[in-house]
Amino acid sequence: MGEGDLAGCTAGQFLDVMAALTMILTLPQSAADHVDALVVATGQGEEWRLSHAIGNWEANPHLRHLLLANGNPAEHTYVEISWDYLRGLGLHRTEGVRLQAEPAPNTGLQAAWIAEQARDLGIESLALIVSPYHLPRAYLTVLRAFDIRGMRLPVIPVPVAVSPDTPVPETGATAYDLVPGEVKRILTYQDEGWVATGEQLRRYLRWLWSQPLLSDARPTPVRPSPGATTSQ
Repeated sequence: MGEGDLAGCTAGQFLDVMAALTMILTLPQSAADHVDALVVATGQGEEWRLSHAIGNWEANPHLRHLLLANGNPAEHTYVEISWDYLRGLGLHRTEGVRLQAEPAPNTGLQAAWIAEQARDLGIESLALIVSPYHLPRAYLTVLRAFDIRGMRLPVIPVPVAVSPDTPVPETGATAYDLVPGEVKRILTYQDEGWVATGEQLRRYLRWLWSQPLLSDARPTPVRPSPGATTSQ
């Protein structure tokens, strides 16, 4: 994938996507330590998505749920998410883990399942774990799935710690290669109503920043002690 993927994209549209990405990344990842659930959108043979989530899940026993959205069986790197497979990735705490049984050939179906699980389980906040290049589209798709169902809850984005030069197993492309296609899909799926628009994201973030979950995650300002001096 390359610049040709953005053919027909106006400067304004591109700036809207860049603004969305920037504002999503303003959310403090430390808030993910205080959510009800971790959510993973699998795909592209990227086992590191699951490994990252399982590591967080095992390290934070207060988390109530781990939701694992299924992938696309048409991908040649697709692996069925079984309990044996998850145990091989370090999963020990199985209570609260939910697997999407049906195939999910696209992000929209993953997001719909996530929203339905959140509703059925009474989840009040979640952290979305996915590879950085895919995070903006996955995040906006999940927000739209909640919006369609009349739901609103804190969603904290957690990009997986993986080098952007790492080849994606499904295609051999790097994150750098995949960004243009992600931008194009965001714009296309916004028009089709499957991805939150820039204005919808703006309204949501205005609400989210007012929530206690984010207030608790903000760093406490360091105030100089009386009589202390500062130097430039």
